Amino acid sequence: MIKSDLHVLSWVDGALVAPGEAAIRPEDKALSGIGVFEAIKVVDGAPFALRRHLARLLASAAPLELPIDLDRVHDGIAAVLAAMDRTEPSRRWLRITVTAGPAAMATTAPPQDPTIIVATSPMAPWGPTTSVVVLPWRRNERGALAGLKTISYLENGMGLRHAAERGAEEGIFANTVGNLCEGCGTNIFVVHDGELVTPPLTAGCLAGVTRDLVLEWVPGIAERDLAIEVLATCEEAFITSTSRDVHPIASIDGRTLAEAPGSMTAQAMRAFAERAATCPDP
Repeated sequence: MIKSDLHVLSWVDGALVAPGEAAIRPEDKALSGIGVFEAIKVVDGAPFALRRHLARLLASAAPLELPIDLDRVHDGIAAVLAAMDRTEPSRRWLRITVTAGPAAMATTAPPQDPTIIVATSPMAPWGPTTSVVVLPWRRNERGALAGLKTISYLENGMGLRHAAERGAEEGIFANTVGNLCEGCGTNIFVVHDGELVTPPLTAGCLAGVTRDLVLEWVPGIAERDLAIEVLATCEEAFITSTSRDVHPIASIDGRTLAEAPGSMTAQAMRAFAERAATCPDP
């Protein structure tokens, strides 16, 4: 068992890495932002929805021509789960990162020797509700990286900082045509005119694993474009993500919603919790 003051346990290309040791080579193309990742919830030692996360990992890697050996990924998962400290919190992150690996600085050739990193650390709990603000930047739904979960995450980090500076926990992006898109690390659902709606993937949002499960497990949700201004008038709203599950929004740009959770949000929360408890790898 390996312990770390940062509570992070890592496996890199076949070996567990002690805290503080170098993990990737300085010429790894990760330093140019070339790579993909998945962040998975581990509950009592078992990764939730692992097959779906691995399928999305492959889907994100394909446009980058980034080959991924899933057998090696599974080896890394098994190694960190076996080595982690079972006395730590029962909910943990499991992050799988695949970078383009070492290559000459100016190369544009497809990756030949990817680096695989699997790491785990405790997952901090969220409060019962959350707050969001609309961000001043737009998601490019026509961009080369639209819908891919890549390690080029600075835009999301800037969005979270913008939100925190305004007393909120999450920032919400519109896309280039002014439609509701997604959060920095979440998908969004709103109740508009009595209907529960979430943006379609064509709006440029990530195909969130939790989003997909909510669409499968909660009847009557519409996937439809809505102008970002819907956030100023929607009756209730929630965001979804791996760590949040279904998380009610209590305020938007400082506007307090009448109920958090509202009735449709509460229904989604119940349905997700019940199904997830009985189906750890849906």
